[in-house]
Amino acid sequence: MKPATGLALALAVAVVASACSSDSRKTRQMLDGFGGVGTVFKHIYDLAPVSEKEEIEVGEAVAATLLGARPLVDDPSLQRYVNDVGLWIARHSERPDLPWTFGVIDSEHLNAFATPGGTVLVTRGLMRVLRSESELAGVLGHEIAHAVRRHHISAMRKGAMLDLAATGVAVAAAGSGGGELGEALAQATKELYVRGLDRGDEYEADRLGVLYAARAGYDPYGLPGVIQTLSAAPAGDTYVALLFKTHPAPAERLDRLATAMGDRFETCCGRPGDESRFERVMAAPASVPPAGGQNQ
Repeated sequence: MKPATGLALALAVAVVASACSSDSRKTRQMLDGFGGVGTVFKHIYDLAPVSEKEEIEVGEAVAATLLGARPLVDDPSLQRYVNDVGLWIARHSERPDLPWTFGVIDSEHLNAFATPGGTVLVTRGLMRVLRSESELAGVLGHEIAHAVRRHHISAMRKGAMLDLAATGVAVAAAGSGGGELGEALAQATKELYVRGLDRGDEYEADRLGVLYAARAGYDPYGLPGVIQTLSAAPAGDTYVALLFKTHPAPAERLDRLATAMGDRFETCCGRPGDESRFERVMAAPASVPPAGGQNQ
């Protein structure tokens, strides 16, 4: 099912208003059947707060959708390593007790994703271009910041998902089956990650990602190093197309970080004494992408 647009969207929004004003029992019962996702959709209409429990539930549904498109790389050592690094950094954030989970997904595209509630996924393509554990720490810190600041939950309240939410309620109010509503909710999830977050959210995640990595003892210049690598990619490179679409330009991100960091990190933080762990894990045969760039 495609999202409503134009006149269809206007009609769907009208349905939403009608459903909300009359507190349509049928609509709400259908949404209740989708757990945390349905609850968050209802909260969008009601402007009610989303609890941490609901945040985690919707994050699990989002993670399931992302992993349905790109499964985890079949490499237990790599997955364990990324979880170890990610969990250590997350403990230095403002929300260390979220059920943090980290993974590497089987895609050659250069990207990383966070879901509400603490799931962080990095593509194998991005892992390939990282040069150190400090760079991995910067990437994970950036994504951890999205979850800490509830950026995706905020996006669900804004125009990025309003039309899709309206579509879902329109389906329910029209008496369509739960399967059709489920498709609308899944489409909403995919659209959110294709459209991306507000630029301000990305700049904030950059700043906090550097801070979390530094608190954990990593070189705070790891994330700027990754952004510099990305800046060298050709604009037409299909492997970075989604990243460039959903994030500010690398040069702008670096300028903002340079201003935010200043010289405050020059001597404040220790440096990891053993980068051999990163090199050893990445050199393992299972971590090396298949020849020819399959699984794209």
